[in-house]
Amino acid sequence: MHRTSRLLLCLALPLALNACARPAPVAGNAAPQTETSQAGELRIETVASGLEHPWAVALLPDGGFLVTERPGRLRRISADGAVSAPLAGVPAVFAEGQGGLLDVVLDPGFAGNRRIWLSYAEPGPDDTAGTAVATATLGASALSEVRVVYRQTPKLKGPNHFGSRIAFDGNDHVFISQGERNQKELAQDLGVLQGKLVRLNLDGSIPTDNPFADGVGVRRVIWSYGHRNMQGMAVDPRSGRLWQSEHGPRGGDEINLPEAGKNYGWPIISDGMDYLTNRPYAETRGREAPGMERPYHVWAKSPALSGMAFLVGHPQSAWNDSLLLGALAGQSLIRLRLQGERIVAEERLLTNLHSRIRDVRVGSDGTVYVLTDEADGQLLRLTPPDRANAP
Repeated sequence: MHRTSRLLLCLALPLALNACARPAPVAGNAAPQTETSQAGELRIETVASGLEHPWAVALLPDGGFLVTERPGRLRRISADGAVSAPLAGVPAVFAEGQGGLLDVVLDPGFAGNRRIWLSYAEPGPDDTAGTAVATATLGASALSEVRVVYRQTPKLKGPNHFGSRIAFDGNDHVFISQGERNQKELAQDLGVLQGKLVRLNLDGSIPTDNPFADGVGVRRVIWSYGHRNMQGMAVDPRSGRLWQSEHGPRGGDEINLPEAGKNYGWPIISDGMDYLTNRPYAETRGREAPGMERPYHVWAKSPALSGMAFLVGHPQSAWNDSLLLGALAGQSLIRLRLQGERIVAEERLLTNLHSRIRDVRVGSDGTVYVLTDEADGQLLRLTPPDRANAP
């Protein structure tokens, strides 16, 4: 097509203008790169690029991937990096600020039922929104049997702190993390769902052994509370124990191992800084208080944690027994070396990319996949060093 004709087409048709202004995502074609980690040489390959603020990746059994884009698109990426058109049937999302289409995970019974789980910011009346989770059946080009199984209520105005991650405990329960919607005092209110980690049965019903299942004036779905904005969550395959990360205020990002009914302190206690006073919370409210849990691990300077995955059960890998976390402000992949549950060392990787790392997942063979949260976001494949070649 002549350049002038193409320009007129873009100006005449809004949809065409969008297509012309934004190239479609493509398979990665750059040569692999290497990076030296503390444990040896790391290989980095681009699987796909051109993704618009990708938020989460799920690894499909056929070697392909599902990737969410925050504006509200779900794409399938083949093992060789071919990127599909957006899948039809995705729920409508509130794509403002930190809101949009968020996590995607495969159901524990995916091999038989083809079910996936999605978390997203769900629009409400009068410009309100809240975190929601839906299940759906995955087809070749569309989702079907979409069913909302969880809604954060009440819906509130504002574009921030939706969370959200989804994790299964292996005992027919699902955990859903979320934020307090930047209305911090709500994290302590058991009558609302902001700032709460919730637990459901896989059919969406409420487990009878939830800690507040018999409470009056309390939301029975709550597992733990006093959380700020939880954007990382994973179950340790070695123990079945749930780990969770959340953003602190200008510092004080933390890892918790959330237990039933416990209060994790926000906003009463924190290791971060108060945005309004520019002073440490410790000066006004403290880092500890009776009946509230200290973080399992904390960063004084916030890396802005998002995405979490365990690399365990791969003795051939020099990264075996590691916890991997994405860092947004820190623009890195954080590797925490574990001895049992004890964190014994930390290193920052992928810093030369100068990219926000939004999600991280580990394949069954120990390969690591990460998403960069950019207007031109990438899905990257990382091959950790072999133990035999480690320094």
